[in-house]
Amino acid sequence: MGISPNTVTVAGTVGVLVGAVGFAARGHLLIALVLVVVFALTDFLDGTMARMKGGSTRFGAFLDSSMDRVADAGIFGSVAYYLATEGDRWGMVAALLCLGVGQIVSYVKARAEGLGMTCNVGIAERPERLLSVGVGGLLTIIGLEWALPAALWILAVLSVITVGQRIAHVYKQAQA
Repeated sequence: MGISPNTVTVAGTVGVLVGAVGFAARGHLLIALVLVVVFALTDFLDGTMARMKGGSTRFGAFLDSSMDRVADAGIFGSVAYYLATEGDRWGMVAALLCLGVGQIVSYVKARAEGLGMTCNVGIAERPERLLSVGVGGLLTIIGLEWALPAALWILAVLSVITVGQRIAHVYKQAQA
């Protein structure tokens, strides 16, 4: 029978949460970064597995998207907590903005698609969000403590721009 793509999706999310909540929130950034990267890669594996088994299912796509939101909340919430415990309130604010606006980026796309429109535009989609926090975290680990908050602020701005791009894109479609 084997392992299903949905099992990989859930296991990957649990692994990301262990890395983020279990380690990043406690200041163990290197362990957190390794775990989050390894388990975030399962996000590519589950889709590939589904295609190899004859195609993805609607539930599988729904589950994958939902678990991505859970993982993102764990990552950005844990980074916010970590920065708060380090006394970096502005960095914490940036992480919380990334968490909230990142959810909106995904919601806008899902809502547009639910209304029968496309919404594949934007400069800060999920891979870019994860890459930004990962690179910022890595640079912080090697001693550039300003890098993570800076990456988060840049990401927050780019995410707001992405929401605007998506809303404008959907508006144009709705007017046609």
